[in-house]
Amino acid sequence: MRFARSKRGLRLKTVDSCFQDLKDSRLVEETFTIDEVSEVLSGLQAVVHSEVESELINTAYTNVLLLRQLFSQAEKWYLKLQTDISELENRELLEQVAEFEKAEFTSSNKKPIIDIIKPKLAPLNEGGTTELLNKEILRLQEENEKLKSRLKTIEIQATNALDEKSKLERALQDLQLDQGNQKNFIKAEDLSDLENTVATLKSEFQKTLNDKTENQKSLEESLATAKHDLLRVQEQLSMAEKELEKKFQQTAAYRNMKEILTKKNDQLKDLRRRLAKYEPED
Repeated sequence: MRFARSKRGLRLKTVDSCFQDLKDSRLVEETFTIDEVSEVLSGLQAVVHSEVESELINTAYTNVLLLRQLFSQAEKWYLKLQTDISELENRELLEQVAEFEKAEFTSSNKKPIIDIIKPKLAPLNEGGTTELLNKEILRLQEENEKLKSRLKTIEIQATNALDEKSKLERALQDLQLDQGNQKNFIKAEDLSDLENTVATLKSEFQKTLNDKTENQKSLEESLATAKHDLLRVQEQLSMAEKELEKKFQQTAAYRNMKEILTKKNDQLKDLRRRLAKYEPED
């Protein structure tokens, strides 16, 4: 209201100056003809028309800029504004605005009528829609922080599960390697003994053959028996290896490790499914 009142006063002074300039520049004679009076009035009309048009255009543009500021603020806070153009020509409301201006800018102590009819609006930052929006923003921020914290916890759990699975797999590989080394050691030792036995028997057979040819048949039988023993021992060794492997698979350590690996694989699959829910879609 102060801004509009100031601009209106300046324009009225400009219009007054137009008339005063006309008086000072043209009204210097006592009598004028009809044509001269018409020319003077036409010139005054053009000047006043230009001033009034300029003021009306400036007022309209100023109102547009003011509304633009209000609309920008409303858009920022996602507010829905509604206007009624017919209210702009409501004579009763216009008279109330006039009474408000008169009471506001005069020295009169009369209370403005508009204050009685329309209460003052509360500031935007003290309640109403803004307060609700602020609360909603705070709630969304808190929920976002909770989701971030939960996602971080799940990522840590998934990493720990992967590390534990890798450790268990390495332990199982080491255990299997130790078992294989033990089998190889037992097999090599038994074969070495058998080879030494066969070599000894061959040596004794050769010595006996050279010294006592009459015992050749007995030595051949002994050699056949030794070969049978060798085959039997090899078969026993194979059965022992199978039995050892069977016993190892039945041990509590093997079953526990297998159960742990199975549980960790299930946990890893579950964590991956839960992580997929929080990953953004491409």
